[in-house]
Amino acid sequence: MNIALAKTEKADVAGANFASVLAGQPGAGKVADARRRAFDQFQLIGLPHRRIEDWKYTDLRALMREVLPIAPAPDAAALARAEAAVKLHAIDGVRRLVLVDGTLVAELSDLSALEQGLSIRSLRDALAAGDERLLSLGTADPMVALNTALMTDGVVIAVADGIKLSQPLHVVHIAASATKTASFTRSLIQLGKNSAATLVESYVAGEGVGAYQVHDAAVISIGDGARLDHVRLIEDARDAFNIAAAEVRVGTQAHYGVVGINTGSLASRYSSTVTIAGEHARVETNGVNLLNGTQHADTTLVMNHDVPHCVSREGFRAVVDDRGHSVFQGRINVRQPAQQTDAKMMTRALLLSDEAEADNKPELEIFADDVTCGHGAAIGALDDQLLFYLRARGLPEKEAEALLIQAFVGEAIEAIADDNLRALAIAAAERWLAARG
Repeated sequence: MNIALAKTEKADVAGANFASVLAGQPGAGKVADARRRAFDQFQLIGLPHRRIEDWKYTDLRALMREVLPIAPAPDAAALARAEAAVKLHAIDGVRRLVLVDGTLVAELSDLSALEQGLSIRSLRDALAAGDERLLSLGTADPMVALNTALMTDGVVIAVADGIKLSQPLHVVHIAASATKTASFTRSLIQLGKNSAATLVESYVAGEGVGAYQVHDAAVISIGDGARLDHVRLIEDARDAFNIAAAEVRVGTQAHYGVVGINTGSLASRYSSTVTIAGEHARVETNGVNLLNGTQHADTTLVMNHDVPHCVSREGFRAVVDDRGHSVFQGRINVRQPAQQTDAKMMTRALLLSDEAEADNKPELEIFADDVTCGHGAAIGALDDQLLFYLRARGLPEKEAEALLIQAFVGEAIEAIADDNLRALAIAAAERWLAARG
């Protein structure tokens, strides 16, 4: 059964229909109970609005206004559109896991001949089996609560101790429904001790598909001595909404590196909480928003340093044209035990028009006294002298601007270790630049 629309005031998503909606979702017992509690929590607030501090720059009651009906299982036409999108966004040398309108589709995914020590199953199966690890995300955030209440499918990935995967894992979220719908997905990624993996997430749409909503969440656990390289590519349709959240736990001497490139969707929000729970761990987060038209993109990061001798780096860059709006909220929390923490955060925004807007809000909260911490923010326009220099050497204005923009975002993209994936991110940036004309 489809879910009723969520309107702005209290955003009563399902009302009396929620029991019917719940009956069609995977999981019983504690899973079903958690869904009910999460839905009740969501109804207390409804769609987040500017009076909620963490959402002050991204008022979903004004931007999104409603939650669309849950997407049904993809039919033959949707699968055909999805298959074409898979070919268009294919990456060589990866293991592909395809979610179509929020449903894991085996025939479009590479689920056979798994590497030794790699386990993959669907979230639907995990919830049906009562896997409570998928319920570990808190419900204080209303959109995470809604995701908990309505999550339908996703992937559950486990890498055994000591296993270093030779192939990156590519999770492709494809919107393919012919009607305006919402997908609710959640994934669990667990890396055992001294293991290593590369995870790529892509958000795309089938040809002619638009005005949909993506509601996604991830629970990531990186074991002691393990390494996860994570790339997120948001290339949704220009009238879509993408609301995503992640909770990451990093163990002793582990490494987590994530790079996000956002060029799609009408409005998006990525909220990530990273907890460094083991000593001598390192976390590097980089992000790029490339926005134009009336696009709105919000990146909200919380970095929790709970233990001593750890390093974190947060770098975020935005290029905003026309009437676009980029938001970066970053907070570093250094607990009292986390002595000798080394944490730095820097955000920069490049505004290409008088109506472009960027809000940067870096924060530090430090309770330890032996730390090296810092943050900064800068907003500006393209350097006129550099533009003049390039144009004086025969480059047209748009090409000169493109060169400067590529240099501006290049530092974040260069953080991607894998050559093929770095080229993929560069290509996404180049497509955005080409669309500017």
